[in-house]
Parts: sequence; C-alpha cells; structure tokens
Amino acid sequence: MTASQTAASPEVDSALADLQTHLNLIFARTRTLWKESAARIDPELQVGGYKLLTFIDRAGTASAHELADRFEMDKSVISRQVRMLEELGLLESRPDERDGRLRVLTPTAQACSALAALRRDHSIRLREVVEELTPDEIAAASKVFRLLAEV
Repeated sequence: MTASQTAASPEVDSALADLQTHLNLIFARTRTLWKESAARIDPELQVGGYKLLTFIDRAGTASAHELADRFEMDKSVISRQVRMLEELGLLESRPDERDGRLRVLTPTAQACSALAALRRDHSIRLREVVEELTPDEIAAASKVFRLLAEV
C-alpha cells in the first residue's frame, strides 16, 4: 500500500491515531523505566547518566566525543555525566592508545553486573507482556518499531 492509498483511508487514519496514542504511552513508560532503572543501579544516578552508561556497556567502550555526537548533547553535559559515573564507581576512564588527548570510557565490573541484572529483569517482563503473541506477531511488531526508528 502506498502513502497516497493510506492517506485516503479513514480506517488507516483511525489506526494511525491509535498507534500514535500508544506510542506516546510507550514513551512515557520508557521514561519511567529509565528513572527506575537508574535508581536501581545507584540512587544518585541520573537518567542521562544511565542512558550513557547503557550505551557504553553495549558498545564496550566510547569516548566523550562519541557520546556527544550519539546523544546530541553538549560536551559539557557529557563531561558532568561522565564525572558523576566515575564518582559512583560505574565508569573508568583511560587515555586512548591512538590519541593520548582523548579518553576511553569503559564500564566497571560493578556497572556491568548491575546492567546485566536489569537486562534480565527487563527481558522477563517483556516476555510476560508478549507471551500471548505468536512469533510472527512479535516479528511484525519488531518490523514496525524498526521502521519507526529509521524515520
């Protein structure tokens, strides 16, 4: 179905309005989940720091420059968050082997362990939510989210 065909259909318009409503609810729930997850790792951890930490954990390492580009944040904000993560014992910083002016950021063992526990809990919760869906329905939902992420 082309964009012009979907635009002319009241059924599609209604379905899209419903999708937008549910996406807004998902975004709100996601913000709450980030806040809860950050607090589980450390009561002092801010949501911004949590998001940076999860990215670094998944990537293995990152530089402050990469984080600023990825999250479209000012370098001073990244610097403050990195300092906080280091003070909480969640992040380590070392000189880049290729360019000593840069710092390579890596999660500590404590951070990796806490994040792995969170991922296990989140996975269990997600499985419980989608247990009534077939694998094809889960794949279709995943396709929708992938397409939305590419917009």
